[in-house]
Amino acid sequence: MGNDQTSPTPTLREFFRYWFRLGFINFGGPAGQIAMMHKDVVDARGWVEEKLFLRALNFCMLLPGPEAHQLAVYLGWRLHGYLGGSIAGLCFLLPSVVLMLFLSWLAAAHGAVPVVAGVFRAIAGAVVAIVAQALWRISKKALRHRILWWFAGASFVCGQFLHVPFPAIVLLAGVGGLVLARLRPDIFCHREAGSNTCAPEEAPQVYSLPPLTHVLKVLAVFACIWLAVALPVFAVNGPGSIFSNLLVFYSEASFITFGGAYAVLSYVADAVVRLGWVSPAEVIFGLGLAETTPGPLIMVTQFVGFLSAWNHPGALSPLGAGILGGLLTTFGMFLPSFLFVFAGAPYIEALTANPRITAALTGITAAVVGVVLKLGVFFGISTFFPAGTGVDFFALAMAAASGFALWRWNTGVHILVLACGAVGAVWSFLP
Repeated sequence: MGNDQTSPTPTLREFFRYWFRLGFINFGGPAGQIAMMHKDVVDARGWVEEKLFLRALNFCMLLPGPEAHQLAVYLGWRLHGYLGGSIAGLCFLLPSVVLMLFLSWLAAAHGAVPVVAGVFRAIAGAVVAIVAQALWRISKKALRHRILWWFAGASFVCGQFLHVPFPAIVLLAGVGGLVLARLRPDIFCHREAGSNTCAPEEAPQVYSLPPLTHVLKVLAVFACIWLAVALPVFAVNGPGSIFSNLLVFYSEASFITFGGAYAVLSYVADAVVRLGWVSPAEVIFGLGLAETTPGPLIMVTQFVGFLSAWNHPGALSPLGAGILGGLLTTFGMFLPSFLFVFAGAPYIEALTANPRITAALTGITAAVVGVVLKLGVFFGISTFFPAGTGVDFFALAMAAASGFALWRWNTGVHILVLACGAVGAVWSFLP
């Protein structure tokens, strides 16, 4: 668990100062956050080597959950062990947790005010364009062969029309990747730059791995942490309360949500709207808020958890219920990120070099394109055709303008959302 011999080890004070600062400025979603960490940790400070950073990134891409947050946990673990991983992971999250709680209260308590409602409408239009651009970027990266396009199409049909659950789509796509690797290994082979010929496979390496008791110990520790929170929640509120349901639902979701924040949100949006916890418009607005705040994009789930509890407070005040619901949601979503990294980090080289795991992940990533397309359709229908009001031409115009800004000028997402919110506020004052 020690760091590379050629890389300097920061003092714990310097280490903490860096991650604390990063938590306040890590805008830009996963791509921006990963680029920021690479620039700081590899290029500027030299705390880890390039090859280790890339191996760590590949490892985090194998895991369900937010890869940028998991990469921060891994880098912290690499430099200062379990304490370092905990510091890096918590600092990466805490500023966005506090800010999202405030924004969630603002939306829940004052969302009916005309100016706030105007902001909602404008941001909803922007979010549709943001998801469309994300779909384009993911498809270019994931669909490298025409067969993988069939994976994406089948995933969309299964989710949109056949209502196949997201976990089943992930499982089927992973199995499909394994089968495809046996039938068409050329799809997964390594090619040199500018060549269509498969490069010779390297001889398999033998890795010195820790015993599996390491994984069991980590699992036991994290099971105790989860139960330390869950048991009081169940005891005070009952197993069928909104708080117990939020904790269980998001804890389960964190183990199956491969493919990044948009795939997670597709699964979450389906469930919470079907359960009646929140409306589609509230989910869309939550994503817009998450785009404008630092931290992982999947912090949108905290907003959804806050509103779910605010709408069903039980014996608590709406504000108290919202805060508790939001924090339980974040706890359930992010605790497994620490678990996956701490349990799997010693096996990183073996996992990232395993061709079977790579093939399964390729199939899942292709299927995620169809899942994100389903999310885009859901957002588009909910935004442009709100129930009982006809076509929302203002939201449609904001989506078109946002799409133009994204593709023509590559406008920063957080800047775009803030600008659209300002336009929506002004629009609300017009007759």
